[in-house]
Amino acid sequence: DTTVAGGDKPVITWFGHSSYLIQIGTYNILVDPVFSKRASFAQWMGPSAYPGTEVFNVASLPHIDAIVISHDHYDHLDYNTITQLKDKVDAFYVPLGVGAHLEYWGIPVRHITELDWWQETTMTNGMNLAATPARHFSGRGLVRNKTLWASFVLQTGAHRIYIGGDSGYGPHFKEIGERYGPFDLTMMECGQYGERWAAIHMLPEPWVTVTHFNP
Repeated sequence: DTTVAGGDKPVITWFGHSSYLIQIGTYNILVDPVFSKRASFAQWMGPSAYPGTEVFNVASLPHIDAIVISHDHYDHLDYNTITQLKDKVDAFYVPLGVGAHLEYWGIPVRHITELDWWQETTMTNGMNLAATPARHFSGRGLVRNKTLWASFVLQTGAHRIYIGGDSGYGPHFKEIGERYGPFDLTMMECGQYGERWAAIHMLPEPWVTVTHFNP
């Protein structure tokens, strides 16, 4: 059951990899949804779906008040999922440049809010959403770094939630903690790492350090 009523305590449903639903009272925020068979430009090639993402589908989701996208890589921004969701979503919050993908896929411009690092906006229910830095990159296919990548801070009034997206370890975590911490909940990724790409995906040891970055 993905319906939560009453109360302001956040309830998180993780769908696998980078996709999860944040529910606060009756308000539903979907982060980086990918429910396709493959995280790729085509469903006949590319990486298979990550464990957990095949358990749910778009039809099983409640009405979505907001979708938050951290960057435009295929495993965070999925064409098939977004086009299936677009008629049951009120608002999209994305880093600079990512809105062009959504507009091209038929999302009305009035439903899209683009944010630069350290820029804030008030969501439809009065919550505050801030885009914060991340150490990563962006791109789809052969096009790289034409759009921004980000993490986010969600301030509900009663709680502060950090939405990490993809990021390597760096001093930005300390600055985010100093500006917006302490956090009641941090969601950080550490399942896709390797020594060769430690600059853009954290190894387990720095991940443990970052989860304690509240000042």
